[in-house]
Amino acid sequence: MRSVDVPEVRRPGESATDYVRRLSEAKAFAAPLGPGEVVLGADTIVVIDGQVLEKPRDAADAARMLALLSGREHEVITGICLRTQARKIVDVATTRVRFVPLTDEERDAYVASGEPMDKAGAYAIQGLASKFIDRIEGDYFNVVGLPVALVYRLLQEIDGRMSSLRDRD
Repeated sequence: MRSVDVPEVRRPGESATDYVRRLSEAKAFAAPLGPGEVVLGADTIVVIDGQVLEKPRDAADAARMLALLSGREHEVITGICLRTQARKIVDVATTRVRFVPLTDEERDAYVASGEPMDKAGAYAIQGLASKFIDRIEGDYFNVVGLPVALVYRLLQEIDGRMSSLRDRD
């Protein structure tokens, strides 16, 4: 695995979907590519009322985001880019998530746990925040941060050899 540092700055007027598509592509093309390799670039954001929520800057920003999500539905959008020496594929997965209403005490305790600090939208569905999720519509793994089934389908499309992979015990 090779991680790269790509500035995550939304352009004026850029839609949330275009933003994650652009970032995933930038990440995929920032990583070195060797012969026969496939590079995956991905970026996940949370969107509510047209507002993009990325990783919180600090605890106050995390609390603000969680208050915004409390008792409401939002979208989690992940852009995926796969590239080889010959091809690239860019796609997006969207999942709708509904939070239960949070008390100030629940929100503050969750922020104090530190878990929200490196998560888009300031929460981890697979962690302590799981108790705040009322329902989801779409791919659970997209909310975790990588829509695995979509990535697998795109890998099959970009590199036919992937279709011969089997689950191993």
